[in-house]
Amino acid sequence: MTETTAPAPDVAAPRPFLLVQTRPEEDAAAAEAESVRRLGGYDDATLRVLRLDRRVLDAEGEAHAGAVDWEAELADVAGVILPGSPFTGSDPEESKSDLQVAVEAELGRLMALVLARQTPFLGCCYGVGTLGRAAGGVVDTTYRELPGPIDVALTSEGLRDPLLEGMPAEFAAYVGHKEAVRELPPGAALLATGQACPVQMFRVGEHLYATQFHPELDQAGLLERLEIYADHGYFAAHEADDMFAAIRAREAPIPPRILERFRAIYG
Repeated sequence: MTETTAPAPDVAAPRPFLLVQTRPEEDAAAAEAESVRRLGGYDDATLRVLRLDRRVLDAEGEAHAGAVDWEAELADVAGVILPGSPFTGSDPEESKSDLQVAVEAELGRLMALVLARQTPFLGCCYGVGTLGRAAGGVVDTTYRELPGPIDVALTSEGLRDPLLEGMPAEFAAYVGHKEAVRELPPGAALLATGQACPVQMFRVGEHLYATQFHPELDQAGLLERLEIYADHGYFAAHEADDMFAAIRAREAPIPPRILERFRAIYG
């Protein structure tokens, strides 16, 4: 009698997460994607990268909105991750480059779908302003923070949120931003606060999250990022030495757990 082996059951491939990047700098974009994969436990099968800064450019290198079919991009994804950016949404419109204007218009189209469908979303730093504006909040330069480590405290709502399960009530995190949420969107849940910037994390609906701090950066990643963006107005020359010393003096190992939990819950 010949023995036969039962066929292995079909195992559905995991749905990928969509990492939407807006950084035109090649070194910064590559480092960012690598950091999200490493700190969040993603791989090529679970993270698909969309370079929005490239997708809005035509053959002549001119930037135009309307280039991305977001219906198709979101059709098979488990969620969307939008990390940081050199762009600041609250800059005067006349000061924005054509690339920034096109990127922001595309993000507006993306967020309209995300909000309508309640597609799981995790915005990091730039993602705070993107989700905050799209959901009806007020984002401006009132609560700017210099790059470096800060103390973040979870609210009572944050302590109950599944994405923050197992995290301590207070932890160190890295920030660095020119704008922040001044008024939360209607109905949003405040999940984490900080001393200089009151809105450090919030949730819209059940599945849309944004952090003002950077869960996608570790100490080495932040130092590298600041070298790349030394001339982008995040800090003045006279602030650099103290700022870099403060970053090197304090690590922030807790925030990357948010990336891991986002993958574990929605993947």
